[in-house]
Amino acid sequence: MNRLANSASPYLLQHANNPVDWFPWGAEALQKAKDENKLILVSIGYSACHWCHVMEHESFEDERVAAVMNEYFVCIKVDREERPDIDQIYMSAVQLMTGRGGWPLNCICLPDQRPIYGGTYFRKNDWVSLLFNLADFYKTKPEDAEEYAVKLTEGIRQYESIQFNSEQATYKKEDVAIIVKNWLRYFDKREGGMGSSPKFPMPNNWQFLMRYAYLMREESIAEQVKLTLHKMAFGGIYDHIGGGFARYSVDGRWHVPHFEKMLYDNAQLLSLYAEASIWQYDSLYPKIADEIITFTKRELTSPEGGFYSALDADSEGAEGKFYVFTKEEIEQILGADAELFCIYYNVTEDGNWEEEHTNVFFRNESDEQLAEKLGLTVAELISKINTAREKVLKARGKRIRPGLDYKILASWNGLMLKGLCEAYRAFDKPEYLDLALQNASFIVKNLINKEGRLARIYSGDAVAFLDDYANVIDAFIALYEVTFDEQWLYKAKELTDKAMRYYYDGENGIFFYTANDDEQLIARKSEIMDNVIPASNSVMAHNLKKLGLLFDDDSYSKISTQLLCNVAPQIAQYGSSYSNWAMLMLNEVFGLYEVAITGNSFEQVRQDFEKNYVPNKIILGGKKGSLPLLHGRLAEATRIYVCRDKTCGLPAENIEGALKQITN
Repeated sequence: MNRLANSASPYLLQHANNPVDWFPWGAEALQKAKDENKLILVSIGYSACHWCHVMEHESFEDERVAAVMNEYFVCIKVDREERPDIDQIYMSAVQLMTGRGGWPLNCICLPDQRPIYGGTYFRKNDWVSLLFNLADFYKTKPEDAEEYAVKLTEGIRQYESIQFNSEQATYKKEDVAIIVKNWLRYFDKREGGMGSSPKFPMPNNWQFLMRYAYLMREESIAEQVKLTLHKMAFGGIYDHIGGGFARYSVDGRWHVPHFEKMLYDNAQLLSLYAEASIWQYDSLYPKIADEIITFTKRELTSPEGGFYSALDADSEGAEGKFYVFTKEEIEQILGADAELFCIYYNVTEDGNWEEEHTNVFFRNESDEQLAEKLGLTVAELISKINTAREKVLKARGKRIRPGLDYKILASWNGLMLKGLCEAYRAFDKPEYLDLALQNASFIVKNLINKEGRLARIYSGDAVAFLDDYANVIDAFIALYEVTFDEQWLYKAKELTDKAMRYYYDGENGIFFYTANDDEQLIARKSEIMDNVIPASNSVMAHNLKKLGLLFDDDSYSKISTQLLCNVAPQIAQYGSSYSNWAMLMLNEVFGLYEVAITGNSFEQVRQDFEKNYVPNKIILGGKKGSLPLLHGRLAEATRIYVCRDKTCGLPAENIEGALKQITN
């Protein structure tokens, strides 16, 4: 076993038996490279990554390939989820060199960590040839290697950077409209989503577009959002048996998933379907939300109340083997009920994807359409299908399961905690709030130290990054909004102050991704662009805006304003990469309402008020509280106060009266 045997990371442990002399990232490996004047080979991936497994099997488990790697390089394995700061730097390098990125990510660096070459997956023969060529290049042309490293490192430092914008910005509807206008050409109006293939859910994109459609009264955008929500939920990217979404589909129809299931995707999709239920109710939305939560409780929840990171794409050495079935297998499980199940989920004798006779379950008709075709009532159809699903789930449970990445990450737990709060907000199910409170208590107890700083990983010594702070703060604010328990808001404020102290660059008006007392890498970068997870800077901008209003603290609000001002010139170019920033701009255009609900019946009124879609609001209240907006407004009689821009309307005695004060 190599040096990875002592790691806590499931991904690193997967490579502990490789003949490659892997090091974890750390002083020992970095010093060895300098002492022996060897190139560093940084290989980055994560435990649920299918192509990481393929490259390991083809190359890293091969004695001859390992011999080349060990002879000429100091080889370092990195779990991108443990060390996203390292991944961020070398991903930038590979994107600058090749125009694309992904995992596994492999970068060749000088002994001082500066990269000179990189890429993603390499076939074995190509990999060995590349290693020989790079080793020879460094030996025979060290000056050229140094020159290239200088240029590439400067590019990394400039990549995804922004300038301080001293001009006071004002935003109009036209500014937001141009973002969407430039975005329209990427819409897939037949299958939903964007582009052709592969297709990623991108929940934050559709949350912005949902809010845009509502506030701007753009019905065509609303239709694209609804189309996407339905196509994703009907597609094979969704696990129709066990609940939850895979990371993406490899085709353009959401049919064949890349089978890994990530906590962060399901957390954000939970928020999306919950919000959509309030926006334009469809019985599909609460069903999907509930099944995501059921999946998360069953397969991704630790005994302590934390949420695990992911399920692997592979089981028994094959991608998707746990999830796919032959028609014969379905008939053995369901007997006479198999025919209806096969019609419902498009199961065929020949199979519906690349593996012979195997099927990825998907839907192409609504329950209403299919029930009418089959001469059943909708209730009968749903009852029969649900009974069959339970039987298939039970049978599937006897199979060898995909590997579990049991890391518990602060950032991703924050995303799921917020998703649970949004689900409770939408559906009023106490069990959703119970799970949220259990997770919030876990975070406080296990991921916040005595100094009030976050740890990234449970039972580890890894420091937190800005996304950990941003997403946990966001979740605590959301938890306050559904409980009116101020302890969560004050915890959010305390973490915000820590983030300000350790991550904020006041000179440039942006947050660094790493703390000022963290390990210094070759570049200290900021996360600006929204991706499959919104950028930590955009989440912090939202957090600061909300906290500035809730605590009447202009210092928070000014930083939020400056963050948006700095990024605003970039947003219109490619809205998909700035959707969370665009959502912040929407709030600037339409205002962010503060809705305070007080009095003995505050909880019932809060629940009833939430049945109305008001995306540009924060909500507060209760029978007691210390927030500035509640001063002088706490009484037994129920009242609703609607405020905007430090101005409040007359107290309303009912929800209808309050809604009249909110206009778009």
